[in-house]
Amino acid sequence: MIHVGGNTYELIREHKNGWNYEAFKDRYSEVLERYDYIVGDWGYNQLRLRGFFKETHPKANKDSSIVGLEDYLNEYCNFGCAYFILAKDNSKGPRPVSSAEA
Repeated sequence: MIHVGGNTYELIREHKNGWNYEAFKDRYSEVLERYDYIVGDWGYNQLRLRGFFKETHPKANKDSSIVGLEDYLNEYCNFGCAYFILAKDNSKGPRPVSSAEA
């Protein structure tokens, strides 16, 4: 589990060693707190973060729903890039995480 910005997230997918806690923590913005998923992708040694909603979320549409993730990866990310997906854990309160866990 990863704790940042008062929320707890679970790393549910990592592709090509895309996960880096320090880079994520540095790029994280409170704007991402409203989303159910955060996708981080690497291009030119820079991490980009993008939020997605669950498909049942009232604000979810084709571009903002996690269902469109493959389209996002294919159209907006560098071909074959490293990436990760975090899912917000709403089941329990936040807890601190050590860098060893990240």
